[in-house]
Amino acid sequence: MTDIVYRLGPGCEVDDIVEGSMYIGKVQGFATFGTFVQLNDKTKGLLHKSNVLTDKQERDSIIVLVNQVRPNGNIDLREVILQEGSYETQLVAKKVTLTKLSDLASKIGRNVTIEADVVQIKQTSGPTIFTICDDSGVEDAAAFTEAGVRSYPEVNLGDIVRVFGEATRRNNQMQIEVSGMQVLKGEEADNVRGRINRALEARAEPPEVSPMVKSDVIEALWPEMRKLAKIVRRAVLTQQPIIIRHHADADGICAAVSVETAVTQFIRDNGGDPDQDNFLLRRSPSKAPFYEIEDVTRDLDMMLKDNVRFGQKLPLILLMDNGSTEEDMPSYKMTEVYGLDVIVADHHHPDDTIDKYLLCHVNPYHVGGDFGVTAGMLGTEIARLINPAVESRIMHFPAVAGVADRSEAPELDSYLALIEGKYTRDECKDMALSLDYEQYWLRFNDGREIVKDILNINNAPERHLKLVNLLVTEANLAIEDQMNTMMPHVHDQKLTSGANLFLADVEMFAHRFTFPPPGKSSGEVHDILCKKYVNEPVVTLGLGPDFAVIRSRGVRMNIPQMVRSMRDEMPGAGISGGGHLVVGSIKFVEGMRTQVIEKMVEKISQFPAASL
Repeated sequence: MTDIVYRLGPGCEVDDIVEGSMYIGKVQGFATFGTFVQLNDKTKGLLHKSNVLTDKQERDSIIVLVNQVRPNGNIDLREVILQEGSYETQLVAKKVTLTKLSDLASKIGRNVTIEADVVQIKQTSGPTIFTICDDSGVEDAAAFTEAGVRSYPEVNLGDIVRVFGEATRRNNQMQIEVSGMQVLKGEEADNVRGRINRALEARAEPPEVSPMVKSDVIEALWPEMRKLAKIVRRAVLTQQPIIIRHHADADGICAAVSVETAVTQFIRDNGGDPDQDNFLLRRSPSKAPFYEIEDVTRDLDMMLKDNVRFGQKLPLILLMDNGSTEEDMPSYKMTEVYGLDVIVADHHHPDDTIDKYLLCHVNPYHVGGDFGVTAGMLGTEIARLINPAVESRIMHFPAVAGVADRSEAPELDSYLALIEGKYTRDECKDMALSLDYEQYWLRFNDGREIVKDILNINNAPERHLKLVNLLVTEANLAIEDQMNTMMPHVHDQKLTSGANLFLADVEMFAHRFTFPPPGKSSGEVHDILCKKYVNEPVVTLGLGPDFAVIRSRGVRMNIPQMVRSMRDEMPGAGISGGGHLVVGSIKFVEGMRTQVIEKMVEKISQFPAASL
């Protein structure tokens, strides 16, 4: 008959030991009277020196027989020598009642067993901190082997584990002091993962709210907006970091800050560590209205370092006021290499080749709308789906974004009516200009607290007014100086379509490396010309050495289509670009500047002028 040697599983205690049975353990240490043998992480016995049969070192495996379990819990052992292959090992699994992470506060000082998903592993100079997620919440489990040494090295990010330990409170946060951890496999792991996923799906479901204004476009987009909000909420609930990338203008800032505000509050409402939002959420401006290679490279460098250093999951990337166009494709190919989750809320004209890289794509063009429904409008509505509690703080964002992007959609009037008595159209314009001015000096920094003051969500209205007045004054002085410099050098011509075409050289006849930058300068020139030619179609080209900024009114243009046709017809010009249908930019090689400008004028003249 084959002998049975038991292995005491995690969580097992003295009550689970049977006298007369054999167990396999590890030598823990030595004393003058005998050897201490650890049977599992929390249970040990004494092998009296008279019962020692072989020489052992610390951490050596040893087979022992339980002579006696004393009333005080002490365990007397006797060493047993068995030939390899002459015995069978069986695991003693403790039958326990599972505790949910949300119930830890009521279990302080008591032993608990948790089945959960490992969502972060951080090695400190002391213990290893496992952040675990079950169907009720997220908490930390601290395991200590020795200072700076990785505990349970067999446990990896994404594993389903059974954790045994004591519920404690540390630095005012709940924590489990781990006594044992077991990786679950096969059907057992699948069952736990399924239970967690079902609960997360329900918890991540956005609340039932309706759009703030009546809009056929937004109502048609609502299911996709709910889908995006659910992805963001689930990321928070599973401790997946979120990177919000947005175009660095007032519309993009309003879109991103609205979601940032909602996510930050949602993190604080659903996480233990009050500082979680500082490492689970990052907002980064993008200079271009698309996800550039420079942007994705910066993000990849940061996220991979955090993955190695802090054991974080790879992040969810949310692109706002960018992400819809063909120019995003190279960066999407990079995200595909690393298996990153990418979602988009944008109002640029979409390219149908990019959706295969995205989990979700909110864009008004998908439902018959256009760029008049701005990213700031979309972002604010999405923020309410993520966390409706922030609505009163961000209600004016759609109006700020709308006036910033010169929206002519009826939604803008509806959003302005919503905040009547609190903010006027001119006050929204001032906030928009302040955002553009300050973001120029912030460069790639998010300016989180400054932006909050500009948008008046820091609960400091007096400082908000002083700051906006100061920034608007400085911005207008800079714009006035730039326009006084540029306008005498603007050249005009009449197109065959009847439209007025104006050429403004933003390289030779404009102040460089200061506010307003070329795109803003071109827009200001265009606004002046539109006021002068109030009833006539106007197209303005802001020309640099290797780029052109396009602004138009009253011409049925399609800039993305024009860029594609020029690229096909001029293979040596290095043409790229795009944007909205009537507002955008084109890049090219400097040596082909003259030919590209001539081709642009030719293409623009082919677009019909509309009656104003």
